This record gives sequence, C-alpha cells and structure tokens, in this order.
Amino acid sequence: MKNGYFKLTNCDGGFGLRIFPAVDGGDPVDIRELIAYLEREHLLCDQKELDAAVKSGVEQYIVISGTDCPVVNEDYQLNLEEGGMRAVARFFPPSETGKRLTMDEFLSDLRGRNITMGIQMQVLQDHFMSDGVYCTDLIVAQGKEPRHGTDARIEYYFNTDVHIQPTMNEDGSVDFFHLNVINHCLAGQLLAKIIPADPGEYGWTISGTKIKPREVKRVNLKHGNNINISEDRQSITSAVDGHVVLVDDTVFVSDVYEVENVDNATGNIDFQGSVQVNGNVASNFEINARGNVVVNGVVEGAKIIAGGNIIIACGVNGMGKGVLQAGGNVIAKFIENTTVEAEGYISTEAVLHSVLRAGTEITVSGKKGFITGGRVQADNRITVKTLGAEMGASTIVEVGVNPKVKARFLTLQKEVAELVRDIKAAQPTLVGFAEKRKRGATISPSQMAYIKEIAKSVEEKKQELLKKNTELQELQERFDPDKRAEVVVNGVVYPGTTIVIGDVSTVINSSYKYCKFERRNGDVKMAPL
Repeated sequence: MKNGYFKLTNCDGGFGLRIFPAVDGGDPVDIRELIAYLEREHLLCDQKELDAAVKSGVEQYIVISGTDCPVVNEDYQLNLEEGGMRAVARFFPPSETGKRLTMDEFLSDLRGRNITMGIQMQVLQDHFMSDGVYCTDLIVAQGKEPRHGTDARIEYYFNTDVHIQPTMNEDGSVDFFHLNVINHCLAGQLLAKIIPADPGEYGWTISGTKIKPREVKRVNLKHGNNINISEDRQSITSAVDGHVVLVDDTVFVSDVYEVENVDNATGNIDFQGSVQVNGNVASNFEINARGNVVVNGVVEGAKIIAGGNIIIACGVNGMGKGVLQAGGNVIAKFIENTTVEAEGYISTEAVLHSVLRAGTEITVSGKKGFITGGRVQADNRITVKTLGAEMGASTIVEVGVNPKVKARFLTLQKEVAELVRDIKAAQPTLVGFAEKRKRGATISPSQMAYIKEIAKSVEEKKQELLKKNTELQELQERFDPDKRAEVVVNGVVYPGTTIVIGDVSTVINSSYKYCKFERRNGDVKMAPL
C-alpha cells in the first residue's frame, strides 16, 4: 500500500507537476495539501485542472511553466502529537533538480527540536534507504507511556464471607442440624499473605521528560491474638487450633467458639478448639470440640463430645438420648437420663436414672447429692450423699476397675465366645470331608472350593481368636484385687442398691448412714466414716 504523491519535473520546453496515483489501497493525493505545496513554492496552477488530475486515479502531468524546473529540495512537515508523546513527519519529494534529505540531516534536525527519545529508526531507514515514502504520515519518534502498577492486596486463605447455609442431604432434603458457620483453622495454617504492590515503570516523552506512573497503595496485615506473623511481615499463620474470622479488615483467631445457644440458628457445632455456649443446647443437636465445652445454661437431649472438659452450669436432662463424652472431666449441676463418660472425674449435685463412667472418681455433693437409678462407675472412688432411693429404684455403683477397661473386657469376652462357637460349628464339616478323602470318595470341584473356603475362614478366625485372647489376658491382669477403691456415703444408702468393687458385689438390704464400702478378704465390707 502506497499513498499518491506529486513531484516537480522537467518537460519539453519547461517544467510541470507529475501526479502519481495511490497504489494497493493507499490514500490519493490530498488536493488541499497539493495547493498548499504549490503556494509555498510560489507556483500557480489551475485548481480545476489539479482537481481533475487527482480524481482521475491515473498518473497525470500538468505543465506549469516554460522555464527550467526550479530547485526544490526534499522537505517535510513535523507535527508533535499527544502532548509530546509522538512526532509525525510527512515528507515531500524533491523536484527533479532538487536534492534528497539525508537521514543524518533529518536526525540532526530532530535533535535541534529537542526530540531525542523513541526515534523510529526502522521507519526512517525505510524512507531514506528507498525512493522515499511521500505524502504519508510517518511516526518518526514515539514516547513511552508509563506502565501503571497495581496496588498491594491481601489474599485470604479462608472464607471471609460466611453465610449460614444448611447442608443438603443426598436425597435432596435439607439438614438444618449441619450449618456452615465456622471457619476452622489449625495451628501453623496460612491465613493470609500480602501480594506486593507493583510500582509500575516510568514512561517518557520524545524529548526525554520522565512520566511517573500513578502511586500505588501499600497494605499491612491487621490481626489479633493467636496469630503468628512472618519475619518479613508478609504473611500470617494461626498459632492455635480454632476458628478464624475477618472483621473490619482484621483477622481474628480464637480457640474458643462462642455462641448464645445451640439450636436451629447454629446447627451442630464441630470445632477444633473450645466451645462456649452462653445459653442452652437444644434437644437433638450436637457439639464436637477438640478442647473444652462450657454451657452456661441447660442441655436437653443433646450429644456433647469434648477432647477436654465439659462444664454445664445448669445441668443436663438427656431425655434418655443425651450423651456427654469428655477426654477430661465432666462438671454439671445435675445429670438426668443421660449417658456420661469422662477420662477424668465427674462432679455433680444429683444423678437420676443415668449411666456414668469416670476414669478416676465421681463426686455427687451439694444440698441434694443423690444418685438414684442407673449405673455409676469409677476407677477409684464414688462419693455421694444419698445413694439409691426409698422407692427402691435400681441403682448400681461400681468402683475398682476403669470403666473403659471393663467395657472392653466384656466386649472381648463376647467376641471370643462368638469366635469359639463359629470354629466349633465348622469342625464337623471339615472332619466329614477328611473322612471322605480317606475312603477315596469322589469330590467335585465345587465341593473342594467350598471346603477350602471354610478351612480358610476357620484359620482366619483362629488367628483372630489368638489376638483377642492375648488382649483379654492383658486386661485381666489389670484387674488388681488389692487395688484400693471405695464408695463413700456421706448421708444414707437405701436398700436395693448394688455395690460392686472389683470382681465382687453386694446388694444393700438395709439403710445405712455415714459409711463407706470397700473390698476386704474377697468381699464387699461396710465401715463407718
């Protein structure tokens, strides 16, 4: 593509103007530019004739004068655009008798105009090393726009916009017990880091003036306690297992998750740290915490599992389905119709129709201080004010064996009995098969496969039986008959109460006051306090 252009040339008897048409879609000669050129050179030509020649689209020659062709050297117009960011040159060809401009002359002229940066050397070479590119806008110098940078930002590695949403079950129903309300975090977990600001790059005009990129914003990590910040202060990690939230651009981590109540508003709670409930825990809901669980109200028919302690200020009514499991201790105002298991001790003011198992001891004290109904087990000691009931509610208290150990012992006994029964049941089939082989009886492939399967099953059960008997024996050795364990009654024990110490037990037939029960000479003995 090449624009149309014009040139002064000699002809017979004088000189004239040769007009060259555009090539390959270039722009035709601009008639106004042509007239302005002739006026600058003080040359006259009929405008209608010029107009017709330009519009013809073919090469034309117009006679201007009978004199010799004037000497007109190559020239150009230079325009500065975009506030000094660009220089555009438009070259005009020399007359046939004129001279071409050299590239050095042009560059010197640019320097004289204080154009020193962004010189487009390839564009200039294309013009000066050829027959010339005329009547065409050529960008001969181009400045550089500044590259604007980006502000620093903080990237968070937890959900910063927690909305309460129920869990969808596989059948499409909605489970309002499991709401997504907690951002769990573990100690050492990356919570946030700064993506540094990009300052950008300076630009410059064709005269060399620097153009500064816009200012970028820096950011700092804002955080509360339980958070570690890196040495370069570019990232933060959690120092504890807990939950993380973003409040007003500040990251907070707490190993205590605090709620008013556990109900439909919160759903079940599953938390890595401790949980504090300022109110109540409603029926059928669950709390599972790696740390402690503190409930300042009441617990009704709920399940609470804690790696640490469970403290219930106003007590628990399990409604026959409530469960408390603590890796530490359990403290509750009262315990009713609930199953409670604690690795440590259990302390309460009243126990009614419940199952309690404590790794160390159980203390039931206070104004009431009674255990009525159910089964209460502790490894070392049970201390109670009133044991049993006048109405004869079945009450069993047991000490001398860790409840978990005893429960495992009883489970193993059942499993061992089942394995022995299964092995004995398979023996007649195996013996009958052996007798058939001795007699030389024909045995089909399917029969052989069946017998092999039975033999394999028996061998596996024997191996399992060996492991369980070994564990059973180890547990048996932990039942120390000389272990000091006692049941202490600071008030009255009623008839019908069963007291178990180690592997011996007794049923109380009469009421007794201010006494204790311990194992002596293979029997349960009562002694005064």
